[in-house]
Amino acid sequence: MADRTEFLNRIREQAAKGRAYRVALNPDATAERSYVGSGPDPVASLLAEWTAVGGQGQRVTGVAAAREFIRQFVVQHHIDRAIRWRHPLLDRLELDALLSEANIDHRIWDELASLDVQARWDVAFAADLGITSVDMAVAETGSLVLCSGPEQGRVVSLLPARYLAIVEATQIVPDLCDVFKNLESQKHDLPSNVVFVTGPSKTGDIELKLTTGVHGPGNVHLLVME
Repeated sequence: MADRTEFLNRIREQAAKGRAYRVALNPDATAERSYVGSGPDPVASLLAEWTAVGGQGQRVTGVAAAREFIRQFVVQHHIDRAIRWRHPLLDRLELDALLSEANIDHRIWDELASLDVQARWDVAFAADLGITSVDMAVAETGSLVLCSGPEQGRVVSLLPARYLAIVEATQIVPDLCDVFKNLESQKHDLPSNVVFVTGPSKTGDIELKLTTGVHGPGNVHLLVME
């Protein structure tokens, strides 16, 4: 076991490394003028940040191209069982028909409402793939914003080993400031839970070593449809 001096020295070393990545403060920043934004191509910015933290991403144009991507995706990754949100974008892609054509046993979250909590979790655990859309996606940080609700179960993106988020370009906002501004506009009807997903699950609490996939999917994929 490391002695006290060695332990404190390691903490100091890691703290010093962390300070190297501090963001420079802007003394003129305000609530409206404090963010980096998305640049000229929000989709490219979102995908660049998403892949930089270990996610995988693809941009396509149109519904037909998105459906073809999903069709190839489920074959490539040997998906047998899937669970998904109920969401207008996923319905527009006719996702259920596509999954049925691929002989994939799939469930929609809100159709499990008659089951108790543990039984619903068991279905999600058994799935090879969780599929959601998003409420917003943040170009600057490569983050997906997921608001929970009766049709948008939290565990769909959390429990399956592999996760696919399908995003329309119009759902992308430039910066975190824009997320909170949008949430402020619906503050009287906020969801019980808002999650920011930025790449695969990570933890660094075991001997300060970064480990992927401990508290959620280690394989996360993002499809952006323009």
